[in-house]
Amino acid sequence: MKKTVFCIDSHACGNPVRVVAGGGPLLPHLPIAERRAIFQRDHDWIRTALMFEPRGHDIMSGAIFYAPFRDDCDVAVVFIEVSGCLPMCGAGTIGLSTVLLEEGLVTPRVPGILSLETPAGRVDVSYEIEGGRITSVRLFNVPSFLHSKDVTVEVEGLGPLTVDIAYGGNFYAVIEPQKNWAGLDMPASEIVLLSQRLRRAVSAAIDPVHPQDDRIRGVHHAIWCDDAPKGMADGRSAVFYGDKAIDRSPGGTGTSARLAQLYGRGRLNIGDNFRNESLIGTVFDGKLEEAAQIGPYAGIRPSLGAWARVTGYNTIFIDEHDPLYRGFQIT
Repeated sequence: MKKTVFCIDSHACGNPVRVVAGGGPLLPHLPIAERRAIFQRDHDWIRTALMFEPRGHDIMSGAIFYAPFRDDCDVAVVFIEVSGCLPMCGAGTIGLSTVLLEEGLVTPRVPGILSLETPAGRVDVSYEIEGGRITSVRLFNVPSFLHSKDVTVEVEGLGPLTVDIAYGGNFYAVIEPQKNWAGLDMPASEIVLLSQRLRRAVSAAIDPVHPQDDRIRGVHHAIWCDDAPKGMADGRSAVFYGDKAIDRSPGGTGTSARLAQLYGRGRLNIGDNFRNESLIGTVFDGKLEEAAQIGPYAGIRPSLGAWARVTGYNTIFIDEHDPLYRGFQIT
């Protein structure tokens, strides 16, 4: 078996997004959350082949798009990452939308708005286009909420650490500077090591479940938050995902979780903006668009202003005669 996959590569404010434009697996015409489960069960080797080395790397993320099941959406998407098939990915949505629109792969039903069916729900992306190039987008994300406040865990190398658990399309441990963690002035490699230890500790302490979809559960991501060093943003963050990945962008679902956490703590209000900066200096312009009730949780509908760029076309071969055709990771 030799499979050919045609990809269009991009990055969203620095984070890579590989869009599968041809050669993805055929899936039955079902709601995308059900197609995601089928993909995970039967086709996850395609994800690992495209995301892991030698065709990808530890920071890789991507998306495969399909015809929508919902009548109110233009396209459906399965997100593929080194960490698995996520319910939602903000940077992935920003990169995917830019690729789809610039390359003419989708014609939105409503000019200026692209509606996507994601496993976490419908998200809309407004966009600005000049000379055939998408100059900026605004992602209107799924309802987000603060799940738990002040969860104290014992983290190897730090001691007791107090975190909040918030949802922005994925569940996050949200960490702010405190007695045992002074902030983000440390090497990225140290953030990765602490994140691995933190995730183990949080997973042993709490297992959050989305009140409207019990397939979305568990804390697999962390967002380490601090002040923006040059005062050009309202804050900065480092989003951890996978086994050793730090998001190069400010993190789409991470920034959404951060906005929900700040709202849940009464530090932001509906209509407020919060500009979140990444470790490389790129910024997502977050806004609390409206209040939202998610089961028993009072949350928000956040939006994120950002940009992405197409970086090239990539024809990838997955050949079973290659002993490493499924990809590999070094842990």
